[in-house]
Amino acid sequence: MSSRRTTTIAGSLVTASISLVMILSGTAGADDQGPGSSKGGKAVDAAPAGVRLTTSLPERISVDNSSEKTAITASVKNEGTKDSGKIRLLVVGFDGLTVKNVQGCSPIDKKNLPDGSNSGFSCSLDNLAASKSKSYPVDATFDPGKTGKICLPVQTGDGKKTYWQQGPVPFGTTNPSPNAPATPLLLGTDNKPVGPGGDALPKTGVGRDVLPLGTAGVALLTAGAAGLWWTRRRPAPREV
Repeated sequence: MSSRRTTTIAGSLVTASISLVMILSGTAGADDQGPGSSKGGKAVDAAPAGVRLTTSLPERISVDNSSEKTAITASVKNEGTKDSGKIRLLVVGFDGLTVKNVQGCSPIDKKNLPDGSNSGFSCSLDNLAASKSKSYPVDATFDPGKTGKICLPVQTGDGKKTYWQQGPVPFGTTNPSPNAPATPLLLGTDNKPVGPGGDALPKTGVGRDVLPLGTAGVALLTAGAAGLWWTRRRPAPREV
């Protein structure tokens, strides 16, 4: 084999290796959702002494503009000094954000979803030790033509108390890119959908576009998330 041919083959191998590294690096970067954030979270009912439960969501997600699919990591953490006992994390979608699946969790029946939500899953934990956390991969879709929110309440195992609730907090962008393969969305940002004229929000219900951000969350917190979730749907006791 000539020296020139050997050099050409070696150069091709180096180029292929560099291309492979670039592809792998690009793939890893696409899955990078940034650090977790508890933005939009608030303690509700008092937790047992020594237990401090919080949640976190990624700072950014990416939505495929053709399939509208996205992936989100939802995490719950016990920042206290004592074990939590039985708890459950709920992952609930609102408006243009629909939760399709949460790994290891069970779907919430539609009749038991909070007002205004479109989907949800319940994740039961027998115990979360002090200083430990548990993360759940979430498969979801996001309609770029709408606003979208997600909510993470942490409740007792029986749902009678809500220790913590993050949201409903929005994901969105103020710089939509309909012609790009994907749209990056930031946590805590109102989505500016592409609509008629480029800046009109589509209607998602009577008066939905004029509701102040966080109204649904305030309603959940004020009424007590567990109470709003289930008591409305329980039949009134019969008089004896």
